[in-house]
Amino acid sequence: MIDWLGLKLPAFVTALFAGILIGNLGPRVLPRLNWPTGSPAMSLLSELALNLFLTRALMSLELWTLAAVAGPLLLVLALQVLAIILMCRFAVFPALGRDYDAAVIGAGFIGLSLGATPTAVANMSALTHRYGASPKAFLVVPLVGAFFVDLLTPS
Repeated sequence: MIDWLGLKLPAFVTALFAGILIGNLGPRVLPRLNWPTGSPAMSLLSELALNLFLTRALMSLELWTLAAVAGPLLLVLALQVLAIILMCRFAVFPALGRDYDAAVIGAGFIGLSLGATPTAVANMSALTHRYGASPKAFLVVPLVGAFFVDLLTPS
């Protein structure tokens, strides 16, 4: 579908776009249907799916192979975390307007910078469970994370 634009994207990005369209347009186009968006059941299902994915990803890591370089790796990791926090605090947060959505998107930025899209979603989920929803952040960060990472990563 996107091939005619010259973009090479994995199949899940198309599914992500379709899910966003159905989830946002469905209740407006067909309001008589009982859409589960925002329901406790949908929230439980999304949390379960994210936790299963993160568990699978962590279980597949072979951390013992990094034992020889643990010291330098921890130093580089500490510097990376410091740089990402400073970048988020002094560049991302102010550029996005210094509001609640900017804070949640900043948490997603930190997750993307330290890992991948699921890490960003986990960071944003932790923040929104405590302080309230941010639909804008949950729309922007996964799309940007999936889209730009796939565009910039050589295949």
